[in-house]
Amino acid sequence: MTLFGDLSEDGAEKRSAPLAPLAERMRPASLDEYLGQEKLLGAGRSLRAAIEQGVAGSLILFGPPGVGKTTLGLLIANHADLHFQPFSAVLAGVAQVRTAVADAVARQQRDGRGTLLFVDEIHRFNKAQQDAFLPHVERGDIVLVGATTENPSFSINGALLSRCRVVPLQPLPLEQIAGLVRAALADTERGLGVRSLTIGDDAAARLAALSGGDARRALVCLEACAATCVDGDAIDEAMIVEAFQHRTLLHDKSGDHHYDLLSALHKSLRNSDVQAAVYWLARALEAGADAQHAARRLVAVAAEDVGLADPMALQVAMAAVQAVQFLGLPEGRLPLTEAVIYLAAAPKSNAVTKAISAAMQAVRDGEQHPVPLHLRNASGGVAKDLGHGKGYIYAHDTAAGVAAMQCLPDALRGAKYYRPGSRGFEQRIAERMRDNDKHREEGRA
Repeated sequence: MTLFGDLSEDGAEKRSAPLAPLAERMRPASLDEYLGQEKLLGAGRSLRAAIEQGVAGSLILFGPPGVGKTTLGLLIANHADLHFQPFSAVLAGVAQVRTAVADAVARQQRDGRGTLLFVDEIHRFNKAQQDAFLPHVERGDIVLVGATTENPSFSINGALLSRCRVVPLQPLPLEQIAGLVRAALADTERGLGVRSLTIGDDAAARLAALSGGDARRALVCLEACAATCVDGDAIDEAMIVEAFQHRTLLHDKSGDHHYDLLSALHKSLRNSDVQAAVYWLARALEAGADAQHAARRLVAVAAEDVGLADPMALQVAMAAVQAVQFLGLPEGRLPLTEAVIYLAAAPKSNAVTKAISAAMQAVRDGEQHPVPLHLRNASGGVAKDLGHGKGYIYAHDTAAGVAAMQCLPDALRGAKYYRPGSRGFEQRIAERMRDNDKHREEGRA
């Protein structure tokens, strides 16, 4: 594999400066060198054909860091002979958008050459800023390629999304990351080949795993390892682990990775998988997630997925919330882990979730039945004259503590919203409900 070169802003290939970072020097210069997206860009794929013909159009590139979003934008510009204009949503606003578009229009009129406006982290623009692109995309003043690490369905407004093709990019397979590392060590023109460094299979696999599918991160680590070596050395696992010692794990407190980790935690708890739940909690905390976010998810699990199969679950979850608030991290990880283990091992029931959902659906879809007179507030003479409270039976005055009194509207008599599950404490709740129903029927007899 030969990976080399860089692409300038006007789309033409040029050689990277010798002092450029290794990740920049190894940037793919053609679609054949572009790694990891064979389902989208392999031979015969429609997107590849469109790029090669220079008609890819406006796109939203959606994927994690280090998968080649910027490189793909450069390659699209190169094939279409478009001026490549990079643009950062972090650093710019609507005024800069207007300037960039004005420059594109002037370039088209002056040179007859179009512009590909590459907007990195386009999700950082708010709705009004995103709307500023719409008329220019529609008129063809620019080809817009936006890059985002967040789900476009939630982070890009619908009007702009409807005018762009969404291209989902996947993390690079570990074997391709390892191959890229070996290619960088062997390449004498762009890589580190002149230094005759080597890396074993185990070390390359470890580096690939620690990179998390991010090619840039892998090359940054490789370059850091090389900086500690003399020519001809072998890069080993210890060097790689040291280079990654202070790495930032893949996490975005407001983005998809944050919610993916919490989702994995929640679903592992729901599935009663203690080991997986502890792992995903560790992943989230190590990646910098707010411990309170994890604690709140535990409260949700206790109510939604454990429910009354174990009434203690909610108390344990709330105790974890309070403990995290009191202790902070790192000590707070211990009560969090205790709660995770308890909730994962607890019997599960979603009967409470089903009960409130069914009742709310009945409220939304059905007639709004009046409150029966005997259940209405009887305070005040007028209310009593209207019959409010008439026929009400005080439950504590009965032998069983259950009055023979109907509490649902007549039209809903016999409706069942909560149906206890067969696990844990809900078996006892079901028995109590049967006993209470029996007492009510006996009182009516």
